[in-house]
Amino acid sequence: MANTFFITGTDTEVGKTLVTQALMLAAIESGRKVLGYKPVASGCDLIDGELKNSDALILQATSSISLPYAMHNPYAFAPAIAPHIAAAQANEPISLAHISEGLGRLKETAADWIFVEGAGGWRLPVNDQQYLSDWVKKEHLPVILVVGARLGCINHALLTLDAIRHDGLVVAGWVLNQVDPNMSHYQANAESLKQRIKAPFLGEIPWLGDEVNESVHNFIDIAPLIK
Repeated sequence: MANTFFITGTDTEVGKTLVTQALMLAAIESGRKVLGYKPVASGCDLIDGELKNSDALILQATSSISLPYAMHNPYAFAPAIAPHIAAAQANEPISLAHISEGLGRLKETAADWIFVEGAGGWRLPVNDQQYLSDWVKKEHLPVILVVGARLGCINHALLTLDAIRHDGLVVAGWVLNQVDPNMSHYQANAESLKQRIKAPFLGEIPWLGDEVNESVHNFIDIAPLIK
């Protein structure tokens, strides 16, 4: 059975896809067969008659096993808005059971590791009653937190970690991603985070600008994830 990790972030636009891709590439380099899963995505384009999300396409392209797009991203919505609102507009309710079925199909492949990328932050609503974090709890997935380094990130990181642990889940590790190249006192903030976060540190990704490429995994250490 594939080792499966859920990647969440301190907010939207903190680099979850970048970090998920880096984790996947690092695992592939270590000799593992890897799949990426994006259960819910909004902000999709119609490509070959199918709604597809750019982040999910990156996970599909990085995966070791060739699978149809829908297996990587079962819920894809056109507008770049909160997924539960997009789902309501599309009259396509998001079902946690359907997301679990999708993960189950990935686990039936030859993959050694599966990286599941969330959407938004930890408490992402999927309908009027449930959050994506409810599904992570149901699946008992270890969580990797992406901290987007910008003003306010210490507070956001610690509150998110408290919420994950309150939900009874293991924090498998965390990654610091410098999303603001002009962040004041970046290094001091980074040291404060490292001092306060009691979880394995998997790496620090500097501001890469337009230089993002497949070498991004060089900033990631997956050793703490290996059992």
